[in-house]
Amino acid sequence: APESLMQALEDLDYLAALDNNGNLSEFGIIMSEFPLDPLLSKSLLASCEFECVDEMLTIAAMVTAPSCFLHAPPGTEEIARTRWRRFSHPAGDHCTLINIFSAFKAATASPTQPGNTEKWCCDYFLSCSALSMAELIRAELVEIMKRIELPISEPGFGSEGNLLSIKKALLSGYFMHIARDVDGSGNYLMLTHKQVAQLHPSSSYYNTRRIPEWVLFHEFSISEGNSIRVVSEISPHLFAELVPQYYFSNLPASESKDILQEVIHHLAPVSATKEEQK
Repeated sequence: APESLMQALEDLDYLAALDNNGNLSEFGIIMSEFPLDPLLSKSLLASCEFECVDEMLTIAAMVTAPSCFLHAPPGTEEIARTRWRRFSHPAGDHCTLINIFSAFKAATASPTQPGNTEKWCCDYFLSCSALSMAELIRAELVEIMKRIELPISEPGFGSEGNLLSIKKALLSGYFMHIARDVDGSGNYLMLTHKQVAQLHPSSSYYNTRRIPEWVLFHEFSISEGNSIRVVSEISPHLFAELVPQYYFSNLPASESKDILQEVIHHLAPVSATKEEQK
C-alpha cells in the first residue's frame, strides 16, 4: 500500500539511512549489509560507538530468532515463571536475553553426557531450537562485522557503564518504539500510534510484578492481546538525549510528549535560549 511504503521511507529517513534525494546514505548502505530489521541494524551499528558490540550481537540474534520461551503446559505456568526468573535482569528483557543465551552456551559447553543441552532447555521451559538458531545468527552477524571491518568491542556485560551503553545503542535504533505507563497499572500508551498495550507474559517485568514507567520495546503484537514484547526500562532523560529532533517534532500531541519536551528543555537550556533569540 502507498501509505505503508511512505511510512517505511519515513522510518528509514528518521534512522539516517536516506540522503536528501531519498537514496541510501553511506550509513544506510552499511545498515543494509545486515539481514536485520532496520531499527535493529541501526542499534547494532550504534553499539560500535558505545562500545557494547558483543552484547548487542547477542541481543540482535536473540530477537531475530523465534522466541526462546516455550508455552508451559497447563498447571506448570507458575513453575515456568519461577525458572525464567532465574535469568531476570533488573535492566529489562534485553539483558535477560543475554543472561539466557550465556546460560545456554554454558550448558552447551558442559562436558557432561550428550543430550544435556536438550534437558537443560526442557528444565527451564526454553526452546533448544530457537536458542541454537540464535547462536547461528550471532555467528553470521560476527562474520559480517569482520567482513566490513567494523570494530567488535570486548565483552563487558554487567558493569553500570556497559548497561548504560546497551540502552544508548538500543535507543539509537528503537526511539520509535517507546511507551509510557499512563496509570501505574501497566497500561502502556505508545508515543507514535497512541495505542495501549500490556507487557507480554514472557517479560521479566511481568514475572517480577514491577511496572516501569517508561519502556523501550522490540515489537507490538495485536495477535497476542495487544502486548509489547522484549521490553526494557529507559529514562526520559536518556530518550531526550538520543532522539532525533525532527522525529520528536512530528510526534502527535500527548501528555507523554509534553513531559519529554520539558526534559529536553531542561537538558539544553542554552540551546533553547539561542533558538528563542533566533
